[in-house]
Amino acid sequence: MTQFVLGSASAGRLRVLRQAGIDPLVVVSDVDEDALIASLDPETPPEAVVLKLANAKAVDVAAQLPDDVAVDCVVLGCDSMLYRDGKLWGKPGSASAAHAQWLAMAGSTAHLLTGHALLAISKGVIVHADGLTDSTNVRFGTPSESEIGAYVASGEPANVAGAFTIDGLGGWFVDWIEGNPSNVVGLSLPHVHRMLASAGISPVSFWKH
Repeated sequence: MTQFVLGSASAGRLRVLRQAGIDPLVVVSDVDEDALIASLDPETPPEAVVLKLANAKAVDVAAQLPDDVAVDCVVLGCDSMLYRDGKLWGKPGSASAAHAQWLAMAGSTAHLLTGHALLAISKGVIVHADGLTDSTNVRFGTPSESEIGAYVASGEPANVAGAFTIDGLGGWFVDWIEGNPSNVVGLSLPHVHRMLASAGISPVSFWKH
C-alpha cells in the first residue's frame, strides 16, 4: 500500500490531513529556507518562491526515506507565506516582529500563498512530480493594541506564516477570507487532490477502512 509522507513539521498541516482521513508519516526537511530565498532572483514571482521552497523540502525529505517507505510512497512538501505590500512574510520568529507585523497589517487585505510539491516514489525512484501554488485572500480585522499584545504574548503568531491563524487564537482577528480555508492553515486539500489525481492516486485510498 502506498504510504503518504508529509514533509513538514506543521501541526496545522498534519491536522488538516488527519481530519481529511489521512494519517501520514511525518518527516521534517533540513532545508534552510532563508538561504534558499536569498539565492533566488529578486524578481522571482512570490507564487514561484513558495513553490520552490515546497519542492526543495519534498526533494530533501525523499532523500531521507528508509527503503521500506521509499518502495511505494508519495511525499508532500509545502511552504506558506503571506504576500503583503509587495513583500513575502514568513514566520516572524520573535514576539517583537509579530507585534510590528500586526500593527502594520491590521485592517488590510493580503494573500496567503502556499506552495505544494508532490513526489511519487516507486522502488526508491521518483516516478512523478507535480507542483501547485494556491492563494487565499485574507482580510484582517482591527484588534485593539491590548488585543494585539495579548495575542503576541500567547506565542502563537511568532511561529506561524504571516503571524496569524484562522483555526486558533488568530481567528478572532480575521474578518473574512476568499478562497480555500485549508490553504490558510497550510495545505490546500483541492490542490493536493489534483496533484494526487495527476499521479493516478485518489485520496480515498489513504482513508482508514
